[in-house]
Amino acid sequence: MLERLNQAMGYIEDHLDEVVDVAEVARVAATSEYHLRRMFSALAGMALSEYVRRRRLTVAGAEVLAGREPLLTIAVRYGYGSGEAFARAFRVMHGVGPGEARRGGTALVSQPRLTFRLTVEGSSSMRYRVVDRPAFAVVGFKARVPLVHTGPNQAIIDFVRGIEPQARERLEKLSDQDPQGILAVCDDLDPGRAEGTELDYYHGVVTSAAPVEGAGSDGMSVLDVPAGTWAVFTTSGPVPEAIQYLWRDVFTEWFPSNPYRSRPGPEILRTHLSPDGTEADAELWLPVERERG
Repeated sequence: MLERLNQAMGYIEDHLDEVVDVAEVARVAATSEYHLRRMFSALAGMALSEYVRRRRLTVAGAEVLAGREPLLTIAVRYGYGSGEAFARAFRVMHGVGPGEARRGGTALVSQPRLTFRLTVEGSSSMRYRVVDRPAFAVVGFKARVPLVHTGPNQAIIDFVRGIEPQARERLEKLSDQDPQGILAVCDDLDPGRAEGTELDYYHGVVTSAAPVEGAGSDGMSVLDVPAGTWAVFTTSGPVPEAIQYLWRDVFTEWFPSNPYRSRPGPEILRTHLSPDGTEADAELWLPVERERG
């Protein structure tokens, strides 16, 4: 997997002065476009589109400093329709405009070309199982919230605190399938998983009832989930670090080592908190499919 990712990085490098076709990048990486975006953001810590943008502006910066071509020529080469658009993007990354940079004595920012390497640690093992599930529905209270990679997500905390206890009790009675109980369900995430991008968050339960009795009352929403394969991971530890580290480790360690890739669908988390709320046992359900070939 890492070898194919490095080949994909080479493809990007060869096409910085063209439109980078993400579908073709995924083909080079021998995976789906969805999984490529998800894997890349987990491994690189930035969205694929952001990496391409930064690499283009790095190479463009070197050409600006070389001074051999007009700034507009460089701007057009790297996909900017005008000198003004190029100057704005250049300033965002480098802190100065291209004209100032060309006059000399200015330090620019460089985004190195990424190379993925395998580091063998063996310090921990991951507990998981793979299950095939028929279609089901998630019923619950829904909010649009920002994605937070590290630390508490205050938007989710405030949203859940605002749900009436009686409504929560009625919701929990609808649970009739694994994972049981009230769950945190994330859907419609940005493929690049950039910090601050928005997602649909459901404080809900999994149920087989369709249509769901009571859906729509108390402001509940329904998310229909088609049949498919799921990888289920478990962990225990401090909140929220253990859960956030599990998410990271799945994409940086488990996927590169197993013949599966992520597919579109909700991500489901069940947690059981300790009495003082500082520790949790967690179960993470991710939609997956087997890699072809």
